[in-house]
Amino acid sequence: MTQKRKGRKKRKLRKGRVFLLMILVCILAAGGYAYTQYKSGLNMAEADSPAKATMKFDGDPNSKATIENILLVGVDSRGEKKSRSDTMMLVSWNKDTNDVKMVSFMRDIYAEIPGYNSYKLNTAYYLGGADLLKATLKQMFDLEINHVAVVDFKNFENVVDVAAPNGVEVTVPHDMSKNIGVSLKKGTQRLNGKELLGFSRFRYDEKGDFGRVERQQQALEALKQEVLKPGNVKNYPKLLGAIQGYVQSDITKDSQLKMLLGAVKGGGVNIEKLTIPVKDGYTFARYPNVGSVIEIDREKNVQALNTFLTFK
Repeated sequence: MTQKRKGRKKRKLRKGRVFLLMILVCILAAGGYAYTQYKSGLNMAEADSPAKATMKFDGDPNSKATIENILLVGVDSRGEKKSRSDTMMLVSWNKDTNDVKMVSFMRDIYAEIPGYNSYKLNTAYYLGGADLLKATLKQMFDLEINHVAVVDFKNFENVVDVAAPNGVEVTVPHDMSKNIGVSLKKGTQRLNGKELLGFSRFRYDEKGDFGRVERQQQALEALKQEVLKPGNVKNYPKLLGAIQGYVQSDITKDSQLKMLLGAVKGGGVNIEKLTIPVKDGYTFARYPNVGSVIEIDREKNVQALNTFLTFK
């Protein structure tokens, strides 16, 4: 080999080493940025909620390999020790297809609560937390629930603001203000965390509580769309830290990361929605010491639920 060829070979090797070093530096810089942002979200949450306890939940051990059923509970609280569940949603996630089915349970369903008198469904959480709510839903609808995530009002606002710093685009059907802490005007607009919570909680129109449940589903769909925008990828580390700090859950950190990455890798998440009770599957009633309730046709609702939760 001539001296000239040896020199060219050495220069190529040096260039290759420099290129690899640059890649390594970029990876380390990206990792450092991600970790810093993750800690920023976690520290922010811990500063707001220093006494938040880690949830212990008796999940269903018979989880299907590809299906994960998660109960999302929105708590009617801003820090009180005991409160009722304002929102109860089952999210069934098919990890193979990245499809999601979301079931909302009306809080005024007249429920047989194990170990207690029958009362409104949202009282189960007040009496015995996530495990009693899970047991009530399992008894009424024969539901398999693998995990639970609980968030109160204030923490929901904070998570939204981290997930969507520029707000979440929502179409408000009419002016809203009564008992929601904000004033919203009719029209398409971007809502911050407090405003999105108010939008989700409003129920003073002709649809009443059914309209409120529709808006909860609409709000989560809009939030999902915002989070999965390519421009929001940079917010993911901070969002993961905030979720782990603000949301009580038995889902491990690794599993939360896998869910987030799975959604991104799939290019989005397809969500189908159902509300229980289904149309023509309930009547209204009133009981002493309970008030107005929704009495369900259990057979019709269980059948509808089983059909809906079957992934094809």
